[in-house]
Amino acid sequence: MAFYRGMTAENVTLKGDKGFEIVAYVAKPEGKGPFPGVVLIHHLPGWSEFYIETTRRFAHHGYMAICANLYEREGGQNNPDDVAAKVRADGGIADAQMVGDTEAAVKWMRAQADCNGKVGLFGSCSGGRHAFIYACQKKDVDACVELWGGRVVMGKEELNAKTPVAPIDMTKDLSCPLLGLFGNDDRAPSPEQVNQHEAELKKHGKTAEFHRYDGAGHGIFYWHRPLYRPEQAMDGWSKVFAFFGKHLAKK
Repeated sequence: MAFYRGMTAENVTLKGDKGFEIVAYVAKPEGKGPFPGVVLIHHLPGWSEFYIETTRRFAHHGYMAICANLYEREGGQNNPDDVAAKVRADGGIADAQMVGDTEAAVKWMRAQADCNGKVGLFGSCSGGRHAFIYACQKKDVDACVELWGGRVVMGKEELNAKTPVAPIDMTKDLSCPLLGLFGNDDRAPSPEQVNQHEAELKKHGKTAEFHRYDGAGHGIFYWHRPLYRPEQAMDGWSKVFAFFGKHLAKK
């Protein structure tokens, strides 16, 4: 960015999976646009300050961004930490419900007159896993950023009613280019699982680029936690914006 851009931010209401109303946070750059769109899929700590701030970060960089509260049913506007604890105790949310809610956010973005018609996904941790699942199951996004997505590779014993299919088994249906960022000290996903994930993408001829960081584990971007790695995060963010700049620019 050559200058600091003004923006507006607000909450909107979406009709999510099965028509359930959920709230989403929207940040939009000043001006008429058109702007590329980014749909953020939050992590298991929930619809948290990190994700709200990151939504604004995308607006600062010239994107219209939206982050839906995927835990609306579990507590709505209550304390995100309390809601996330409840979701964690319940074994997370169903993949199908996440897809329905995220589809509502993607449709909202595509309906905006000042969206340029390109929409990308961004998610970390469980949100990275969810972003990959969405990009495999739907064909309405143009690029996907998966940050240290755990449980993409899953054993049969891990599958259940909420997560009936391992995401890696959906790879053949990936509908857009994928960027993956991972820490080599992470165990969820482990470097071996990341290699397996990447090998499956190559096997199916998908457009994907993976970057692995030494001296970093899970949550490289999380400035509010000991997991934060400033140098790796700065490099990672530059890769995110280069990737979206390439795939979400209006042709």
